Amino acid sequence: MKYMLIWRATDEAFEKMAGVDFDEMLETVGKYNDELIRAGVLVAAEGLADAAEGVVVDYSSEPPVVTDGPYGETKELFGGFYILNVTSKEEAVEWAKRSPITGAGFKAEIRRVTTIDEFPQNNEWVQKERAWREATGQL
Repeated sequence: MKYMLIWRATDEAFEKMAGVDFDEMLETVGKYNDELIRAGVLVAAEGLADAAEGVVVDYSSEPPVVTDGPYGETKELFGGFYILNVTSKEEAVEWAKRSPITGAGFKAEIRRVTTIDEFPQNNEWVQKERAWREATGQL
């Protein structure tokens, strides 16, 4: 099963991180990533650029309204994610608990990633996506 670990932080936690030496951060996170790799559970891991560089597309009206960042409250944003291939939600939780980035204001949300097998297989769009995934080596 795949699980996404979504990293969140408050404004204060982000400010605290800004004071950490970048090379030190790479070393700390790199060791954690290496653990995930050696355990064979890491599928993907990415950080995200600052919300100020992003945009929001709001579909509440027609046409949709596009707003440049920053946007929302920090608690609504996430700064990065991991996708792990583990045997259970409990195992995903255990990996999240081992995160080197901890302290007040830091959180990880854990969500199962659904698979194409969970959708109706007789649907033409699911069949097209399955064919694409097979052709690109994703299945």
